[in-house]
Amino acid sequence: MKIHEYQGKQLLRKYGVPVPAGIPATSVEDALAAIPKVQEQSGNEVVVVKAQIHAGGRGKGGGVKVAKTRADAEAAVKKIFGMTLVTPQTGPEGKKVQRLLVEQGLAIEHEYYLAMLLDRAVGRVIVMASAEGGMDIEEVAAKHPEKIFKHTINPATGWQDWQSRALAKQLGIAGKVGLELGGFLKTLTRCYEEMDCSMLEVNPLVTTKDGKVLALDAKISFDDNALYRHKELEDWRDPNEEDAAEQEAKKWDLSYISLDGNIGCMVNGAGLAMSTMDIIKYYGGAPANFLDVGGGATAEKVTAAFKIITTDPEVKAIFVNIFGGIMKCDTIAQGVITAVKEVGLKVPLVVRLEGTNVELGKKMLAESGLNIVAAADMADGAQKVVKAAKETR
Repeated sequence: MKIHEYQGKQLLRKYGVPVPAGIPATSVEDALAAIPKVQEQSGNEVVVVKAQIHAGGRGKGGGVKVAKTRADAEAAVKKIFGMTLVTPQTGPEGKKVQRLLVEQGLAIEHEYYLAMLLDRAVGRVIVMASAEGGMDIEEVAAKHPEKIFKHTINPATGWQDWQSRALAKQLGIAGKVGLELGGFLKTLTRCYEEMDCSMLEVNPLVTTKDGKVLALDAKISFDDNALYRHKELEDWRDPNEEDAAEQEAKKWDLSYISLDGNIGCMVNGAGLAMSTMDIIKYYGGAPANFLDVGGGATAEKVTAAFKIITTDPEVKAIFVNIFGGIMKCDTIAQGVITAVKEVGLKVPLVVRLEGTNVELGKKMLAESGLNIVAAADMADGAQKVVKAAKETR
């Protein structure tokens, strides 16, 4: 689960992490009203108007404007709100800006990059930082990886003061500002752990001319598997920023992730689902989704899953690949039949069934009168669905 920058800063502020003063807005009128309030709070005429979308690269895309006067700020609000913001992370279609953050301007001394995330190679959370933060951090990572410093966190001891001192030295920060950074890192790592974050990125982390350390940005995502411990985060979801199909899948407790291929997949079991995508790629196709209906799915749940797949306009063929253990093949067959009759079948459907009640499931599909291609095994099904997708216009 992802949240907006202003929400991330609310969370950081709760933990004592220094962030600039700012007011979020969901309309032009609210944003215009926020400008004088932020100026008054900060005692500074300069404000920054920021587009709030779940993607990075907003500055380069024109979604962040520094305004030195109230008139400039008002012009920035009217220009950014409602625009379609295109960044490397949104794709060419971009995202419509429906929320803004009006924030105080700062006298910045230096911009740094800071992030925390799980490094699966070492099985620990790592803190990454660079003295070259800001809009070009991707280029720094690609061309000068030696300029990005990494420190692992021992889960038994947590982040240690000596690590803060070591990182400050690597970043070229000393004295009072180095002490400020140490306190900053201590609270930030505590927030990451207690809130079950999957990523916490501050880009840029800034030092100011008066010796302060602040999070000028906050990009935070959470581990979906731990959201039951943080019910309050549900109120921070922005449906406009999430995939509609993935939202529908959550209602039915389906594991679904949209991909950019054209072959819809419905499988039971995460391992089989991954293998199904692999074999589709092996035979020259591209999966349109990951979809695991689980071991105890009902016919209604299977129907919902099928409907979710068919809402994707890029899907040219569908592969149902089921190995019945707990999940019975006749349950899958009934769900497929019901769904096809309800939504209509406009693309080829290839079905491979094996396991519990497989003969009954095959019989139900054969007698349904629907145009369904039966597959002898997984490889046969993958080849047939790849061929069907290529032939579908």
